Amino acid sequence: MGEPKLNRRMTSLDATFLYLEKKECPMHIGSTSVFEGALDLATLKQHISDRLHLIPRYTQKVVPDPFNIAHPTWEDDPEFDIDNHISEIETDGPVGDQELTDLAGEKLSGVMNRDMPLWELFLIPELANGNSAMIAKVHHCMVDGISGVDLMKVLFDISPQPEPAPPKSTKASSPPLLDPTRQFFDSLLGSMEEGMNRFMEMQAGMLYLASSVADPSNAEKIPQMAGVLPAVGAPPPLLPFNKPCSGVRRLAWSEFPFSDARKIKNEMGGTVNDVVLTVLSESVARYSVEHDFDVEGKIVRFMVPVSLRQKDKRGSMGNLISILPVEIPLDIYDFQERFNFINEKTGIMKSTRLAESFLTLGAMYSMIPAPLQSAIGQVADTPVPPFNMVATNVPGPQIPLYLAGRKLLKQYPYVPIGYGLGLGCAIFSYNRMLYFGLSSDAQAMDDVERFKEIVDSVFEELLGLCVPDTKSANG
Repeated sequence: MGEPKLNRRMTSLDATFLYLEKKECPMHIGSTSVFEGALDLATLKQHISDRLHLIPRYTQKVVPDPFNIAHPTWEDDPEFDIDNHISEIETDGPVGDQELTDLAGEKLSGVMNRDMPLWELFLIPELANGNSAMIAKVHHCMVDGISGVDLMKVLFDISPQPEPAPPKSTKASSPPLLDPTRQFFDSLLGSMEEGMNRFMEMQAGMLYLASSVADPSNAEKIPQMAGVLPAVGAPPPLLPFNKPCSGVRRLAWSEFPFSDARKIKNEMGGTVNDVVLTVLSESVARYSVEHDFDVEGKIVRFMVPVSLRQKDKRGSMGNLISILPVEIPLDIYDFQERFNFINEKTGIMKSTRLAESFLTLGAMYSMIPAPLQSAIGQVADTPVPPFNMVATNVPGPQIPLYLAGRKLLKQYPYVPIGYGLGLGCAIFSYNRMLYFGLSSDAQAMDDVERFKEIVDSVFEELLGLCVPDTKSANG
């Protein structure tokens, strides 16, 4: 992979993750990785240092526009020091599973320091089972889920013997600082360019929507589409974990064989994503009932990020995503009926290309001048959140990967939450396993471990529907 060409000025979507960040809602994504054997700190630093020229964004920091008329820019950090970004966590001894989860929750709480590049790695050199772990965090303004997977291709290898890092290309020195007059016009032109790009996105979204409606094959789906679109304007019911957030994170992790998820989807007639949403929606329903919430006639609305990153954009940083509001009734008590509902709903969204159509809404917001977007972010608050929960599913490599010679055994993802969304779930598929990363706000939901137990139980029940009862057969 060659050195990427990156935009100097943030897009409106990338900047939004900065504008909306506050103490109660840190806007970084992350992961906790478990490696076979001991991962050495010095070796890790050298491995990443040798490859930093392939990810130049990791040596740049966010610089606000001096005239506050455009979005911030990415500028080389003249004081960049990798020791500020990779460190070892001191512990009293080998770290157990629960202590690792607690450490990850601690490190993934809090807002990152914007005076330096927005990424950090924390090494735990010794786990109780003889392995090691690494907690990673990177600001959402730098990457989305898919570009994060692309980043893995730069840092990880497919064999224990690391490939030599590609040589640095001849790089011109950083451009000289502009004088105030040129800075002003650069900011003005940057604002105009971003506005034009978002206007074109809005047009594209409207064309997608118009083409979907005009498509004869979608004619019979128009009533269902009409049922999806206005739902965004009405707030969902407040579920037990939709409460004010503190910014302190609690985590819980689950993992399931990818083959089991495929077995369920083949038996029920859908996709792995349908399996995931079936598990999560059923778990939300059971958790809500346990907390004395009446689920009759109620729904859960998931915010499901959808990547719009085309092949020619793979390897680039930043965010290229849309979101889908997936509403699922809580009072469906039959697994097959719940699965069929989800399969039909998500199928309509895919076939009518609603993710692309929702570009219109995002682009309309993005056309608001940068100073106003920043001001909105500073005062933003949502006493009634537009969604109940974040649910993101990112496909990863299905072969073993190695970092600095150590095999990656497990990879638990982390998704940011806040603004009344006290619970989120990120799913990452790696090496034929599905890793569920549950993140909750300690103030809004102090028992995420119980939700994890329900998720595990629901998945096993679904799997049980697909496996013949051998005891009964032999009895």
